[in-house]
Amino acid sequence: MPPRLLILDFDGTLADSRPWFLGALDDAARRFGFRRVTAVEAEGLRGLPVPAILRALRVAPWQVPMIALHMRRLAAAAPAPPLFPDTAAMLHRLAAGGITLALVTSNAEANARRALGPAAETITHWACDASLLGKAARFRAVLRRAGVAPRDAAAIGDELRDIEAARRAGIRVAAVTWGYGTADTLAAARPDAVVTEMGGIARWLGLDQPIRATAPGASQAS
Repeated sequence: MPPRLLILDFDGTLADSRPWFLGALDDAARRFGFRRVTAVEAEGLRGLPVPAILRALRVAPWQVPMIALHMRRLAAAAPAPPLFPDTAAMLHRLAAGGITLALVTSNAEANARRALGPAAETITHWACDASLLGKAARFRAVLRRAGVAPRDAAAIGDELRDIEAARRAGIRVAAVTWGYGTADTLAAARPDAVVTEMGGIARWLGLDQPIRATAPGASQAS
């Protein structure tokens, strides 16, 4: 049976923000003096846990809050990231199938709404911006707000922390392979499903009617 509630990640799951992120990271490296990386090195960091990435970049723990604030300021001034192909169609398909949608992201709600455009109307619950509580706590808060038990919910994300947060919140989770994490790293974390194309999300959730099949990777206007 489809879940009553689906908690969605934004960056790397719905929107292709990785090119912007790499440019913003290089800007932050020049500003704060941590190690700059080439595109090849950045690809090698994909799928690593956040602490491992910070160690590889030689970021001191005391620098993290300042770097995060700088990145949020850059994101607020940046153009909306493009949606992955068929994202809007997928969201409308899930909403039409009776699934309540929630968005949990460290990105700003204004940025997410700009990127989603008319598809933002499919999202019922918004939990955006950085939080000291961690993603699992935010998942649990959304469950309480929606009045949904963990067994009746699911989550979709593209990073190890999405899988870990869902596990701690007691909900099933699928990992998508077109975002920040690599397919091998995500599969090794043993989510309930690994989804390789946008149409696979609806099928995993028990909605048999596929959306237009286009492999994620190219930009889609919102």
